[in-house]
Order: sequence, then structure tokens, then C-alpha cells
Amino acid sequence: MGEVYVITGGSGGMGKATARLLGRKGALLLADVSEERLAQTVRELAAEGITDVATRTVDITNAEQVQALADAAAELGELGAIVHTAGLSPTMADSRRIMEVNMVGTALILQAFLPLARPGSVAVCIASMAGHFTPRNEAYNSVLLDPLAPDFIDRMEAFSQGNPGASYGLSKLGVILYVEDQAWAWGQKGARIVSVSPGTIDTPMGRQEASQQKEMQVMLDNTPLRREGQASEIATAVAFLCSSDSSYITGADLRVDGGTTANMQRLARLQQGR
Repeated sequence: MGEVYVITGGSGGMGKATARLLGRKGALLLADVSEERLAQTVRELAAEGITDVATRTVDITNAEQVQALADAAAELGELGAIVHTAGLSPTMADSRRIMEVNMVGTALILQAFLPLARPGSVAVCIASMAGHFTPRNEAYNSVLLDPLAPDFIDRMEAFSQGNPGASYGLSKLGVILYVEDQAWAWGQKGARIVSVSPGTIDTPMGRQEASQQKEMQVMLDNTPLRREGQASEIATAVAFLCSSDSSYITGADLRVDGGTTANMQRLARLQQGR
């Protein structure tokens, strides 16, 4: 059997752009909550000559469905990569659901796919520059590293105080920390695990956030490259991380944000200097 590339959120902006690149390396298995959107994505990819595509409808917070996804991947081939793009942004759900999808879902995906990892396999988890704007704090760092604990959501809710934006930032910091923590386990299989932190990206999710949150324009105004990123620019970064060209990169986060994080940190230092 050849390699299989699994993409959660496979019908979303970043997931679909990634499928266009990885679909030329091996078989694709796309997962999403919408069967209709998955079918549309398959049609679009087929029109571009990418035809070795399987799909599965999955709620990533459902352990049984996630395990079934991993089982389906194992039947299709050896794991080339699991690219986990599925997630919720602040305007899409309440704070509890955001934390459940972004953190518990990530942990379930990585738990299910670790047994499939082999030398050369890669796990790529989509985080966010919002994770870099959330200070690392030992009070919640240790909680974020145990997202499958029975009281995880309740404990994180105490930190976010029911604020979806705060929950989102915490959840994306959690993805970054969890990837760092899991590097050893994946390394024991000869595999790698990394995260990618997009900035302001022109995707359906990104446009929804921009239309409802004034802070998004502030971020864009302070982006050194003076524009939004494109889903294809995230996809090319993911494809690089899934390739042998990045064979010594693991347990790390790659910011693909046009320099927004760096500039906001610079402005904060200037403000403190005053």
C-alpha cells in the first residue's frame, strides 16, 4: 500500500488548499462534520485531477468516530501525515464548545493516530497566532497538557470565564503546548509532530471573524506584510512540514502570520518602555 494523507476540516479553506498539494503525493482521506461539503470538495479536487480521495464524516470530539477515522486510514495505506485543521473560532460557538473542539478534539486525533505513526510520518496541528498572544502561565499550562481529563472543560472554563475569545486563545496556546509535549512520543516512532500558527487568513472562517470582530482589523493594520494571508500560503507551509525537507523539525510551532505576532510584541515592548 502507498501513503495516505488524512486531513481533518478537509472541506474548509485551509484543509482544501492542503488537499490540493498533498493529494499529489498519495491517497487522501478527508474528514469533516458536513457530508455535503465533503462531497463538493471531492468534486472540486476531481476537476483538478486529484481522484484518489476518500471521505468520512467525523465529529472530532467523539472518540469512537475519531478512532473509526484512524481505522479507515490504516486500511487505505501507511500514514504519510495527519493534518489537523478542524477547529472553531470565537464567533462560531460558546467558550466550552470551542475548548472541547480545539483541545479535546486535538488530543483525541493525536491519540488515535499515534499507533499508525512510523518513520517519516508527520502530524501537523493548526494552532493560531492567538496562542502567542496568550501568556504561558503555569496555572493553566499544566491543565492544557491534560485535555482528556474528565474535569478539563470545567477547569478551563474557570480560566476563560465563559469568554469565547479567551477560550480560543487558551485553546490555541494549548495546541502549541500539546504538540511540544507529544514530540517525544511521536519521536519514538521515528515520526514528527509540529504546529502551524496562521495569522489573518482569507478563508470563510477568517472572513466571518473579520466581519464580527474589530480586533481582526487591528491585527491586519499591524501586519508588516500589509495584507491577509491566503489559504494556499498555509498549505505550502504544511506541505513543507510534511516533506523530508523538514526532517529535523519536530515539537515546534511555525508562525505563518505575515509578521503580525512579531510586530505586536514589538509594540508591546515599546509601550512598556514608556
